[in-house]
Amino acid sequence: MSVTSPRKSARERLLAAADELFYAEGVHTVGIDRVIEHAGVAKASLYSCFGNKDGLVRAYLQGRHDQRRKRILGRIEQHDDPRDRLLAVFDSLADSVAKPEFRGCAFYNASAESEPDSAAAEESAASRAWTRSLLTDLARDAGAPDPAGLAAQLVLLYDGAMVGARQDRDPSTGRTARAVAAVLLTAALQDQPRSAVRP
Repeated sequence: MSVTSPRKSARERLLAAADELFYAEGVHTVGIDRVIEHAGVAKASLYSCFGNKDGLVRAYLQGRHDQRRKRILGRIEQHDDPRDRLLAVFDSLADSVAKPEFRGCAFYNASAESEPDSAAAEESAASRAWTRSLLTDLARDAGAPDPAGLAAQLVLLYDGAMVGARQDRDPSTGRTARAVAAVLLTAALQDQPRSAVRP
């Protein structure tokens, strides 16, 4: 069903247009007039549904987060083994960055364009907090003695893989990140004291 399908409500059409345009071109590059035109709705619909452009950006990012959360949890639920469940987060990442339409992380892109107190920054922070919490819980379930510490490493790896895949246009980056995550997890489970590790 297209963005302008009459079967969609004005809100759905605006969100579909925003999702397509904001992700491809940026939340500040794309003005509301372009979103309205692409959605095929009256300007008043945007204000009645979202209040203003910030409200539309917030809803766009919330939608992106919901999609991402469902995608990641869907991969996790395919596994029973705690180690595989943690690595499934990186399987989901590998799927995402390998898609031809991948343009980087919607949250990184939007927050980089925005002020620190903007809707984009707030939604990006919320999404990152969810990712960090998820990885901490999965690391704990896998038996890591310092689940928060391992999660911090994995978040950095996740971030780097997203940026690297976008910058290098390399769809294999996600698989590489998964391999590194497996090494980090194995090392964490061995629980070697830092003093025992030689440079």
